[in-house]
Amino acid sequence: MANIKSAKKRIKVIETKTLRNKMIKSKSKTLTKKVLAAVAAGNKNLACESFKETAAYLDKAASKGVYHKNTVARKISNLAKAVNAL
Repeated sequence: MANIKSAKKRIKVIETKTLRNKMIKSKSKTLTKKVLAAVAAGNKNLACESFKETAAYLDKAASKGVYHKNTVARKISNLAKAVNAL
């Protein structure tokens, strides 16, 4: 356990950021699954709408530093391929 005041504060800040990152990653996974489910069902309209929402959310996550920008680009690219294959 930390004894120095600044170290204790850093522990609190890290816990807060970790919780935020978990929430953002969880939602992005849920949105991704929603797109893939729509693709599997063959529903192009729902897949396109879900894809737009997911892409925007992933871009915001990259800007906040939750994901690396290249990781987000890869995820969006893979989803776009799946949607365009319909």
